[in-house]
Amino acid sequence: MRAAALLLALFVAGCAAAPPPVVRVPAPAPTAPAPEQPAPRLVLAPARFADLPGWGADRVEEVLPAFVRTCARLARLADTQTIGPDALGGQVADWRAACAALPSLLPATTRAFFEREFVPFALSNNDTREGLFTGYYEPELRGSLVRTPRHTVPLLGRPDDLVTIDLGAFRDELRGQRLAGRVDNGVLRPYEPRAAIVGGALGNRARPILWVDSADDAFFLEVQGSGRVRLDDGRVVRVGFAAQNGHPYVPIGRVLIERGLMARENVSMQSIRAWLAANPAEAAALRNANPSYVFFRVIEGEGPLGSEGVALTPGRSLAVDRSFLPMGVPVFLDADDPLDAARRVRRLLMAQDTGGAIRGPVRGDVFWGAGDLAAEQAGRMRSTGRVWILLPRSVAERRLRTS
Repeated sequence: MRAAALLLALFVAGCAAAPPPVVRVPAPAPTAPAPEQPAPRLVLAPARFADLPGWGADRVEEVLPAFVRTCARLARLADTQTIGPDALGGQVADWRAACAALPSLLPATTRAFFEREFVPFALSNNDTREGLFTGYYEPELRGSLVRTPRHTVPLLGRPDDLVTIDLGAFRDELRGQRLAGRVDNGVLRPYEPRAAIVGGALGNRARPILWVDSADDAFFLEVQGSGRVRLDDGRVVRVGFAAQNGHPYVPIGRVLIERGLMARENVSMQSIRAWLAANPAEAAALRNANPSYVFFRVIEGEGPLGSEGVALTPGRSLAVDRSFLPMGVPVFLDADDPLDAARRVRRLLMAQDTGGAIRGPVRGDVFWGAGDLAAEQAGRMRSTGRVWILLPRSVAERRLRTS
């Protein structure tokens, strides 16, 4: 979907009330360098459904629309097509029986279906079971098909000269890493950073697909990777990720902390928005501190689309690091609730998206949908949690025989 699911990279801590304009906080005391961490490594441990906290209480039938979309994608693939890195999800043939059973399922039989067709495995990063889980949503912007006195901020389409490279296609050890740039006399050179692009450096090489009325809204649309633009006549145009300029993403929440403009514990999407609104003279410079820039395309039909190429399901689609996990695999999450410290998010989701800030085996970004509640959940979610993946029984049996 996007340079997607970068939302959490903005949030370096939990939520709090919006800070007043340009509040300076004491610089943190120097700390000793952190010990070097081992390279991320996915470890799977067989489990039982009884080991999944809240499995019996989850309304698992709500995941079926997401599962149906994954099965529709698999139906177009050959039986021998492998699924995921190192064929972690087996082959397409291993999923045929489960997909064939979906049309006859009733809500009351859904849990028994998963227990019959799948085997859960607990995920760890080396020997660490817990990881970070964030959220993202589909924002709605106000826009126009043409530039107007009110709609002056362009949403740019993919530039004509932008080249993207999947390094994993050249070397296995570079799987999941990508570059973007421009070819100049046979040499790939870095593309323009955000400040230059916003300043008009691309000229006619990148044409606006729409115009919106807020630079802040356009910036956060890039963070989400997709969204909806409502026109003055009531029509809604859905847009999604088309490309990225290849520069590393720099979270502006972290920039605010480093500059002493916001306390770490106050950082959330809501507080960052409040700071930008309260400090318009400094807002552009802060946005430009992130050199990454996302280009968009118009999405026809269902959406928003995830990296799997299927429409995402609110509350039931998850962005993961596809260098570790397959697209389309069911994932059970047990994490802190972003809006209620006394509750947990315990639900079955489908891994159907990726994101530039989603890195590691035990890391995910929950898609919450559209609207104010979804924005609140996504903006405040920075949860510690655990996950289990569900593998088809045939795949699980082969894994257990060879482990």
